Amino acid sequence: MQLHFKCILVASLYVSGCHHNADNNSSNTAPDTGTVVSNVQTATANGTAFKKEATLAFLSKSGADTLRKIDIQLAQTDQQREDGLMYRKSMTDEQGMLFIFNDMEERSFWMKNTYISLDIIYIADNMEIVSIQKYATPLSEQSLPSFKKAKYVLEVNGGFCDKYHIGYGDKIAYK
Repeated sequence: MQLHFKCILVASLYVSGCHHNADNNSSNTAPDTGTVVSNVQTATANGTAFKKEATLAFLSKSGADTLRKIDIQLAQTDQQREDGLMYRKSMTDEQGMLFIFNDMEERSFWMKNTYISLDIIYIADNMEIVSIQKYATPLSEQSLPSFKKAKYVLEVNGGFCDKYHIGYGDKIAYK
């Protein structure tokens, strides 16, 4: 009988503790207003959660055809560019991250703390793809240079460019 009582006590403490933590982690309430404020970008077991900020279209060299559309998260500040897709465990083919720089120069990325293989697409200021590093090795610290000047860098799943026939000279447009 005493063992049964201990099990019930431990179970009830566990349930109440889990319920309390779930309430605290799901959202925050603004003081005195009762308004629920959700976190813009949250950490998950999968790394940082994807946050759609724009839609990007891949356009054929001729400009006549849209090859593919994806949702993108933007990396515009130094901190956002430094964090990139690090610690994420997965991403869909409908998602990517667009790094936006202030100037045109040769770029180089690496895969430190990045768990998924990526295609890294370097894009000039006229929105034309000038270089692609395909199937970047997860967690590698090897430099993956653009070899040409770029203002934008787009990261998508490894194999994306082959799968959707994205190549040099194709263009992007985003909004």
